[in-house]
Amino acid sequence: MERIHPIAKVSATTGLKGEVRLRPLSRYCDDYIREKQLSIGISPDTTNALILEDTSGMGKKMRFKFEGINSIEAAEKMIGQTVYASANNDDLINLVGSALLDFKVITDGGDIVGVLKDVMWLPNCDVYVVDNGEREVLIPVVTEVVRKVNYENEYIMITPMDGLLD
Repeated sequence: MERIHPIAKVSATTGLKGEVRLRPLSRYCDDYIREKQLSIGISPDTTNALILEDTSGMGKKMRFKFEGINSIEAAEKMIGQTVYASANNDDLINLVGSALLDFKVITDGGDIVGVLKDVMWLPNCDVYVVDNGEREVLIPVVTEVVRKVNYENEYIMITPMDGLLD
């Protein structure tokens, strides 16, 4: 089953030929915008298909050109909308989506760790911020620790490393 994830927000137009600038919403933005099926809209329920035509520049100065957007006026209508990417169940983006907030976090031994309150986007890896009622626990989002995400029952299963939950 495929899920769609917000990967960027259209922040501004650039030039006169319909190019825009994007503000990344995920560490996977650069890869997914080039490789995945895209859509754009205000919410995931009201999107339209979007096809990347070209990119230019680097870093924060990167410009994106989408098919069918050929004027500054058309590009201005995109400002504030979110670009979504389709991802299958095996994609790593499923481990950091905002849909996971308020999921229970449990160990593979069945112990309840707490409730996911935030996902921090750090340079080396993302980190779950889990509230257990007494304190916040930080859990690195790496495949050695995060074993399973169950969207139907709203839980995340982890295998804690030594000292992780102490």
